[in-house]
Amino acid sequence: MSLSGKKIILGITGSIAAYKAAYLIRALIKQGAEVQVLITATGKEFITPVTLSALSKKPVLSEFFRDESGMWNSHVDLGLWGDAMVIAPASANTIAKMAGGICDNYLLTAYLSCRCPVFVAPAMDFDMFQHPATQRNINTLRSFGNHIIEPTEGNLVSGLQGKGRMEEPDTIVEILNQFFARQQDLSKKKILITAGPTYEKIDPVRFIGNYSSGKMGYALAEECAQRGAEVVLISGPVNLKAVHPNIKTISVESAQEMYEAAVSEFPSTDAAILCAAVADFTPDKPASAKIKREKGSEITLRLKSTQDIAASLGKIKTENQLLIGFALETDNEENNALLKLSQKNLDFIVLNSLRNPGAGFQTDTNQITIINKFGKKTAFPLKQKQEVAKDIVDLLNITKMK
Repeated sequence: MSLSGKKIILGITGSIAAYKAAYLIRALIKQGAEVQVLITATGKEFITPVTLSALSKKPVLSEFFRDESGMWNSHVDLGLWGDAMVIAPASANTIAKMAGGICDNYLLTAYLSCRCPVFVAPAMDFDMFQHPATQRNINTLRSFGNHIIEPTEGNLVSGLQGKGRMEEPDTIVEILNQFFARQQDLSKKKILITAGPTYEKIDPVRFIGNYSSGKMGYALAEECAQRGAEVVLISGPVNLKAVHPNIKTISVESAQEMYEAAVSEFPSTDAAILCAAVADFTPDKPASAKIKREKGSEITLRLKSTQDIAASLGKIKTENQLLIGFALETDNEENNALLKLSQKNLDFIVLNSLRNPGAGFQTDTNQITIINKFGKKTAFPLKQKQEVAKDIVDLLNITKMK
Protein backbone atom coordinates (compact mmCIF):
# COMPACT_ATOMS: atom_id res chain seq x y z
CA MET A 1 0.00 0.00 0.00
CA SER A 2 1.33 3.42 -0.97
CA LEU A 3 0.37 4.96 2.39
CA SER A 4 2.17 2.37 4.51
CA GLY A 5 4.52 4.25 6.84
CA LYS A 6 3.47 7.65 5.52
CA LYS A 7 3.08 10.49 8.02
CA ILE A 8 -0.13 12.41 7.36
CA ILE A 9 -1.00 15.74 8.97
CA LEU A 10 -4.79 16.03 9.02
CA GLY A 11 -6.21 19.52 9.49
CA ILE A 12 -9.87 19.90 10.48
CA THR A 13 -11.69 23.23 10.26
CA GLY A 14 -15.13 24.54 11.18
CA SER A 15 -17.57 22.69 8.93
CA ILE A 16 -20.44 20.28 9.44
CA ALA A 17 -18.39 17.87 7.31
CA ALA A 18 -15.93 17.57 10.22
CA TYR A 19 -17.66 14.32 11.18
CA LYS A 20 -16.17 12.75 8.03
CA ALA A 21 -12.71 13.30 9.52
CA ALA A 22 -13.32 10.39 11.90
CA TYR A 23 -13.87 8.05 8.95
CA LEU A 24 -10.88 9.54 7.15
CA ILE A 25 -8.58 8.88 10.11
CA ARG A 26 -9.70 5.25 10.31
CA ALA A 27 -9.21 4.77 6.56
CA LEU A 28 -5.72 6.30 6.64
CA ILE A 29 -4.61 4.18 9.59
CA LYS A 30 -6.05 1.06 7.96
CA GLN A 31 -3.75 1.82 5.00
CA GLY A 32 -0.77 1.90 7.36
CA ALA A 33 -0.40 5.67 7.70
CA GLU A 34 0.47 7.56 10.88
CA VAL A 35 -1.94 10.45 11.46
CA GLN A 36 -1.44 13.66 13.42
CA VAL A 37 -4.63 15.66 13.78
CA LEU A 38 -4.77 19.46 13.96
CA ILE A 39 -8.05 21.23 14.59
CA THR A 40 -9.20 24.83 14.73
CA ALA A 41 -11.24 26.25 17.61
CA THR A 42 -14.34 26.28 15.41
CA GLY A 43 -13.66 22.74 14.28
CA LYS A 44 -13.96 21.58 17.91
CA GLU A 45 -17.56 22.81 17.87
CA PHE A 46 -18.36 20.09 15.31
CA ILE A 47 -16.27 17.13 16.51
CA THR A 48 -14.42 16.60 19.78
CA PRO A 49 -10.67 16.16 20.17
CA VAL A 50 -11.41 13.14 22.41
CA THR A 51 -12.94 11.28 19.48
CA LEU A 52 -10.12 12.26 17.12
CA SER A 53 -7.41 11.35 19.62
CA ALA A 54 -8.97 7.95 20.28
CA LEU A 55 -8.95 7.19 16.57
CA SER A 56 -5.49 8.56 15.76
CA LYS A 57 -3.83 7.34 18.98
CA LYS A 58 -2.17 10.75 19.27
CA PRO A 59 -3.00 13.96 21.16
CA VAL A 60 -4.90 16.38 18.96
CA LEU A 61 -3.05 19.66 18.41
CA SER A 62 -4.95 22.93 18.48
CA GLU A 63 -2.98 25.41 20.54
CA PHE A 64 0.57 26.68 20.36
CA PHE A 65 1.24 25.98 24.03
CA ARG A 66 0.56 22.69 25.77
CA ASP A 67 0.07 23.90 29.33
CA GLU A 68 1.11 26.53 31.83
CA SER A 69 4.65 25.13 31.89
CA GLY A 70 5.40 27.01 28.68
CA MET A 71 5.99 23.89 26.57
CA TRP A 72 4.88 24.51 23.01
CA ASN A 73 3.86 22.55 19.95
CA SER A 74 6.42 23.27 17.27
CA HIS A 75 4.74 23.95 13.95
CA VAL A 76 8.18 23.92 12.34
CA ASP A 77 8.98 20.38 13.52
CA LEU A 78 5.52 19.24 12.45
CA GLY A 79 5.98 20.77 9.00
CA LEU A 80 9.18 18.78 8.58
CA TRP A 81 7.61 15.57 9.96
CA GLY A 82 4.76 15.13 7.50
CA ASP A 83 4.83 13.35 4.16
CA ALA A 84 1.56 15.07 3.28
CA MET A 85 -0.87 17.52 4.84
CA VAL A 86 -4.58 17.06 4.23
CA ILE A 87 -7.02 19.79 5.24
CA ALA A 88 -10.43 18.12 5.28
CA PRO A 89 -12.84 19.70 5.66
CA ALA A 90 -11.45 23.06 4.55
CA SER A 91 -13.90 25.88 5.22
CA ALA A 92 -14.21 29.01 3.09
CA ASN A 93 -12.68 31.00 5.95
CA THR A 94 -9.62 28.77 6.26
CA ILE A 95 -9.13 28.68 2.49
CA ALA A 96 -9.22 32.49 2.42
CA LYS A 97 -6.64 32.70 5.18
CA MET A 98 -4.38 30.16 3.48
CA ALA A 99 -4.55 32.15 0.24
CA GLY A 100 -3.70 35.35 2.09
CA GLY A 101 -0.87 33.92 4.17
CA ILE A 102 -2.69 34.55 7.47
CA CYS A 103 -1.61 32.28 10.32
CA ASP A 104 -3.73 33.20 13.33
CA ASN A 105 -4.15 29.64 14.57
CA TYR A 106 -1.98 26.56 14.93
CA LEU A 107 -3.34 24.78 11.85
CA LEU A 108 -2.57 27.72 9.57
CA THR A 109 0.89 28.18 11.04
CA ALA A 110 1.62 24.50 10.45
CA TYR A 111 0.37 24.87 6.86
CA LEU A 112 2.79 27.72 6.17
CA SER A 113 5.63 25.65 7.64
CA CYS A 114 4.93 22.50 5.62
CA ARG A 115 7.47 21.39 3.05
CA CYS A 116 5.35 18.39 2.08
CA PRO A 117 2.51 18.29 -0.48
CA VAL A 118 -0.75 19.83 0.75
CA PHE A 119 -4.20 18.52 -0.19
CA VAL A 120 -7.24 20.73 0.40
CA ALA A 121 -10.79 19.32 0.47
CA PRO A 122 -13.26 22.24 0.50
CA ALA A 123 -16.61 21.85 2.26
CA MET A 124 -19.21 24.62 2.31
CA ASP A 125 -22.56 25.67 0.98
CA PHE A 126 -23.11 25.95 -2.77
CA ASP A 127 -23.23 29.76 -2.96
CA MET A 128 -20.16 30.10 -0.75
CA PHE A 129 -18.21 27.71 -2.96
CA GLN A 130 -19.31 29.44 -6.17
CA HIS A 131 -18.58 32.95 -4.88
CA PRO A 132 -15.85 34.67 -6.93
CA ALA A 133 -13.81 35.31 -3.80
CA THR A 134 -13.74 31.61 -2.90
CA GLN A 135 -12.93 30.57 -6.45
CA ARG A 136 -10.13 33.14 -6.56
CA ASN A 137 -8.73 31.83 -3.27
CA ILE A 138 -8.87 28.22 -4.47
CA ASN A 139 -7.06 29.17 -7.67
CA THR A 140 -4.47 30.99 -5.58
CA LEU A 141 -3.87 27.82 -3.56
CA ARG A 142 -3.49 25.88 -6.80
CA SER A 143 -0.91 28.40 -7.98
CA PHE A 144 1.05 27.70 -4.78
CA GLY A 145 1.22 24.03 -5.77
CA ASN A 146 -1.51 22.80 -3.43
CA HIS A 147 -3.71 19.91 -4.57
CA ILE A 148 -7.42 20.73 -4.53
CA ILE A 149 -9.76 17.79 -3.91
CA GLU A 150 -12.90 19.11 -5.57
CA PRO A 151 -16.13 18.91 -3.58
CA THR A 152 -18.99 16.86 -4.95
CA GLU A 153 -22.57 17.79 -5.79
CA GLY A 154 -25.54 16.77 -3.68
CA ASN A 155 -27.92 17.79 -0.91
CA LEU A 156 -26.36 20.36 1.40
CA VAL A 157 -27.12 21.12 5.03
CA SER A 158 -28.73 24.42 4.01
CA GLY A 159 -31.34 22.52 2.05
CA LEU A 160 -29.84 23.61 -1.25
CA GLN A 161 -28.50 21.17 -3.79
CA GLY A 162 -25.25 21.79 -5.60
CA LYS A 163 -21.47 21.56 -5.40
CA GLY A 164 -19.99 21.93 -1.93
CA ARG A 165 -20.02 18.51 -0.24
CA MET A 166 -16.60 17.39 0.97
CA GLU A 167 -15.31 14.43 -1.02
CA GLU A 168 -15.83 11.07 0.70
CA PRO A 169 -13.00 9.78 2.93
CA ASP A 170 -12.38 6.64 0.85
CA THR A 171 -11.94 8.78 -2.27
CA ILE A 172 -9.53 11.09 -0.48
CA VAL A 173 -7.47 8.07 0.60
CA GLU A 174 -7.44 6.81 -2.99
CA ILE A 175 -6.24 10.21 -4.21
CA LEU A 176 -3.38 10.06 -1.71
CA ASN A 177 -2.58 6.49 -2.74
CA GLN A 178 -2.40 7.50 -6.39
CA PHE A 179 -0.24 10.51 -5.55
CA PHE A 180 2.36 8.51 -3.65
CA ALA A 181 2.27 5.66 -6.17
CA ARG A 182 3.24 7.97 -9.01
CA GLN A 183 5.34 10.40 -6.97
CA GLN A 184 8.61 8.89 -8.18
CA ASP A 185 7.54 7.23 -11.42
CA LEU A 186 9.75 9.67 -13.33
CA SER A 187 12.70 9.29 -10.98
CA LYS A 188 16.08 9.48 -12.73
CA LYS A 189 14.42 10.91 -15.84
CA LYS A 190 15.23 14.29 -17.34
CA ILE A 191 12.40 16.14 -19.08
CA LEU A 192 12.66 19.22 -21.30
CA ILE A 193 9.58 21.47 -21.35
CA THR A 194 9.00 24.66 -23.33
CA ALA A 195 6.40 27.15 -22.13
CA GLY A 196 4.90 30.56 -22.77
CA PRO A 197 5.06 32.87 -25.79
CA THR A 198 7.97 34.31 -27.72
CA TYR A 199 8.44 38.01 -28.48
CA GLU A 200 9.80 38.95 -31.89
CA LYS A 201 11.22 42.47 -31.93
CA ILE A 202 9.98 45.07 -34.39
CA ASP A 203 12.04 47.79 -32.75
CA PRO A 204 13.41 48.31 -29.21
CA VAL A 205 9.90 48.93 -27.77
CA ARG A 206 7.54 46.87 -29.95
CA PHE A 207 7.22 43.18 -30.72
CA ILE A 208 5.09 40.51 -32.36
CA GLY A 209 3.74 38.10 -29.75
CA ASN A 210 0.75 35.99 -28.78
CA TYR A 211 -1.64 35.47 -25.87
CA SER A 212 0.07 32.48 -24.24
CA SER A 213 0.25 32.78 -20.44
CA GLY A 214 2.57 29.81 -19.93
CA LYS A 215 0.18 28.21 -17.40
CA MET A 216 -0.01 24.86 -19.19
CA GLY A 217 3.75 24.53 -19.58
CA TYR A 218 4.43 25.48 -15.97
CA ALA A 219 1.78 23.01 -14.76
CA LEU A 220 3.55 20.29 -16.75
CA ALA A 221 6.90 21.26 -15.27
CA GLU A 222 5.55 21.09 -11.70
CA GLU A 223 3.86 17.74 -12.34
CA CYS A 224 7.00 16.17 -13.81
CA ALA A 225 9.14 17.49 -10.96
CA GLN A 226 6.73 16.24 -8.31
CA ARG A 227 6.96 12.82 -9.87
CA GLY A 228 10.72 12.71 -9.51
CA ALA A 229 12.00 14.08 -12.80
CA GLU A 230 14.76 16.59 -13.32
CA VAL A 231 13.07 19.30 -15.37
CA VAL A 232 14.60 21.84 -17.73
CA LEU A 233 11.96 24.51 -18.35
CA ILE A 234 12.66 26.82 -21.27
CA SER A 235 10.28 29.71 -20.74
CA GLY A 236 9.30 32.68 -22.82
CA PRO A 237 8.24 35.95 -21.10
CA VAL A 238 5.53 35.10 -18.52
CA ASN A 239 4.35 36.28 -15.11
CA LEU A 240 4.95 32.88 -13.52
CA LYS A 241 7.66 31.31 -11.42
CA ALA A 242 8.49 27.62 -11.08
CA VAL A 243 8.14 26.40 -7.48
CA HIS A 244 9.66 22.91 -7.33
CA PRO A 245 13.42 22.76 -6.64
CA ASN A 246 13.88 20.10 -9.34
CA ILE A 247 13.00 22.64 -12.04
CA LYS A 248 15.81 24.51 -13.79
CA THR A 249 14.37 27.51 -15.65
CA ILE A 250 16.03 28.96 -18.73
CA SER A 251 14.41 32.29 -19.58
CA VAL A 252 14.33 33.31 -23.24
CA GLU A 253 12.53 35.95 -25.26
CA SER A 254 12.65 35.20 -28.97
CA ALA A 255 11.93 32.09 -31.03
CA GLN A 256 15.60 31.92 -31.98
CA GLU A 257 16.67 31.92 -28.32
CA MET A 258 14.16 29.19 -27.51
CA TYR A 259 15.35 27.15 -30.49
CA GLU A 260 19.00 27.40 -29.46
CA ALA A 261 18.24 26.43 -25.85
CA ALA A 262 16.03 23.50 -26.88
CA VAL A 263 18.54 22.09 -29.39
CA SER A 264 21.29 22.42 -26.80
CA GLU A 265 19.37 20.73 -23.95
CA PHE A 266 17.42 18.02 -25.80
CA PRO A 267 20.25 15.48 -26.42
CA SER A 268 20.72 14.97 -22.66
CA THR A 269 17.02 14.43 -21.89
CA ASP A 270 14.70 11.43 -21.92
CA ALA A 271 11.71 13.37 -23.26
CA ALA A 272 10.66 16.80 -24.41
CA ILE A 273 7.20 18.36 -24.11
CA LEU A 274 6.92 21.32 -26.50
CA CYS A 275 4.14 23.39 -24.97
CA ALA A 276 5.38 26.89 -25.89
CA ALA A 277 3.50 29.04 -28.39
CA VAL A 278 6.49 29.84 -30.57
CA ALA A 279 6.17 32.53 -33.23
CA ASP A 280 6.23 31.14 -36.78
CA PHE A 281 7.49 34.44 -38.18
CA THR A 282 9.81 37.19 -37.03
CA PRO A 283 10.66 40.62 -38.49
CA ASP A 284 13.37 40.29 -41.15
CA LYS A 285 15.24 43.41 -40.06
CA PRO A 286 14.21 44.83 -36.67
CA ALA A 287 14.76 48.57 -36.40
CA SER A 288 17.59 49.63 -34.12
CA ALA A 289 15.65 52.71 -32.95
CA LYS A 290 11.99 53.30 -32.17
CA ILE A 291 9.96 53.67 -35.34
CA LYS A 292 8.24 57.08 -35.31
CA ARG A 293 4.75 57.60 -36.61
CA GLU A 294 4.50 60.41 -39.10
CA LYS A 295 1.30 61.92 -40.45
CA GLY A 296 0.01 60.01 -43.43
CA SER A 297 2.84 57.49 -43.32
CA GLU A 298 2.49 53.72 -43.60
CA ILE A 299 4.80 50.92 -42.57
CA THR A 300 5.30 47.50 -44.09
CA LEU A 301 6.82 44.70 -42.02
CA ARG A 302 8.78 42.06 -43.88
CA LEU A 303 8.67 38.76 -41.99
CA LYS A 304 10.80 35.64 -42.26
CA SER A 305 10.16 32.15 -40.90
CA THR A 306 11.55 31.16 -37.51
CA GLN A 307 13.34 27.88 -36.82
CA ASP A 308 10.89 24.97 -36.36
CA ILE A 309 11.80 23.62 -32.93
CA ALA A 310 9.60 20.51 -33.09
CA ALA A 311 10.85 19.50 -36.54
CA SER A 312 14.48 20.11 -35.55
CA LEU A 313 14.21 17.97 -32.40
CA GLY A 314 12.32 15.32 -34.36
CA LYS A 315 15.30 14.96 -36.69
CA ILE A 316 17.80 14.39 -33.88
CA LYS A 317 15.54 12.32 -31.61
CA THR A 318 16.91 8.87 -30.71
CA GLU A 319 14.86 5.71 -30.24
CA ASN A 320 15.17 6.12 -26.46
CA GLN A 321 13.67 9.61 -26.42
CA LEU A 322 10.07 10.78 -26.49
CA LEU A 323 8.94 13.95 -28.23
CA ILE A 324 5.55 15.44 -27.42
CA GLY A 325 4.06 18.36 -29.30
CA PHE A 326 1.04 20.64 -28.88
CA ALA A 327 -1.42 21.75 -31.53
CA LEU A 328 -3.69 24.71 -30.81
CA GLU A 329 -6.07 24.95 -33.74
CA THR A 330 -9.06 27.01 -34.86
CA ASP A 331 -10.27 24.81 -37.75
CA ASN A 332 -9.62 21.36 -39.25
CA GLU A 333 -8.23 20.57 -35.83
CA GLU A 334 -7.66 16.85 -36.07
CA ASN A 335 -6.28 16.85 -39.62
CA ASN A 336 -3.83 19.62 -38.77
CA ALA A 337 -2.73 17.80 -35.62
CA LEU A 338 -2.20 14.51 -37.46
CA LEU A 339 -0.14 16.29 -40.12
CA LYS A 340 2.05 17.91 -37.48
CA LEU A 341 2.42 14.59 -35.65
CA SER A 342 3.70 12.87 -38.79
CA GLN A 343 5.84 15.63 -40.28
CA LYS A 344 7.71 16.41 -37.08
CA ASN A 345 8.36 12.84 -35.90
CA LEU A 346 6.40 13.23 -32.66
CA ASP A 347 5.44 10.32 -30.41
CA PHE A 348 2.15 11.96 -29.55
CA ILE A 349 0.48 15.31 -29.86
CA VAL A 350 -1.80 17.22 -27.52
CA LEU A 351 -4.62 18.87 -29.45
CA ASN A 352 -6.84 21.64 -28.18
CA SER A 353 -9.14 24.02 -30.02
CA LEU A 354 -9.87 27.68 -29.48
CA ARG A 355 -13.45 26.83 -30.40
CA ASN A 356 -13.88 24.97 -27.10
CA PRO A 357 -14.99 27.36 -24.32
CA GLY A 358 -12.50 27.41 -21.44
CA ALA A 359 -9.61 26.05 -23.52
CA GLY A 360 -6.59 27.81 -24.98
CA PHE A 361 -4.65 30.88 -23.94
CA GLN A 362 -4.85 32.69 -20.59
CA THR A 363 -7.35 30.31 -18.99
CA ASP A 364 -6.96 28.11 -15.91
CA THR A 365 -8.64 25.24 -17.75
CA ASN A 366 -8.04 23.24 -20.89
CA GLN A 367 -9.76 20.55 -22.93
CA ILE A 368 -7.47 18.23 -24.83
CA THR A 369 -7.34 15.21 -27.09
CA ILE A 370 -4.12 13.19 -27.14
CA ILE A 371 -3.24 11.41 -30.38
CA ASN A 372 -0.30 9.02 -30.52
CA LYS A 373 1.84 8.12 -33.54
CA PHE A 374 -0.29 5.02 -34.18
CA GLY A 375 -3.42 7.15 -34.51
CA LYS A 376 -5.00 6.23 -31.17
CA LYS A 377 -7.06 9.12 -29.79
CA THR A 378 -7.88 9.80 -26.14
CA ALA A 379 -10.27 12.68 -25.46
CA PHE A 380 -10.57 14.36 -22.06
CA PRO A 381 -13.25 16.67 -20.63
CA LEU A 382 -12.57 20.28 -19.62
CA LYS A 383 -10.26 20.28 -16.58
CA GLN A 384 -8.03 22.56 -14.57
CA LYS A 385 -4.61 22.79 -16.23
CA GLN A 386 -2.98 21.07 -13.25
CA GLU A 387 -5.24 18.07 -13.87
CA VAL A 388 -4.59 18.22 -17.61
CA ALA A 389 -0.86 18.09 -16.83
CA LYS A 390 -1.41 14.86 -14.86
CA ASP A 391 -3.20 13.29 -17.82
CA ILE A 392 -0.35 14.18 -20.17
CA VAL A 393 2.40 13.03 -17.79
CA ASP A 394 0.52 9.79 -17.08
CA LEU A 395 0.95 9.02 -20.76
CA LEU A 396 4.69 9.64 -20.45
CA ASN A 397 4.79 6.87 -17.84
CA ILE A 398 2.56 4.54 -19.87
CA THR A 399 4.95 4.77 -22.81
CA LYS A 400 7.72 3.44 -20.51
CA MET A 401 10.70 5.58 -21.30
CA LYS A 402 13.79 3.38 -21.54
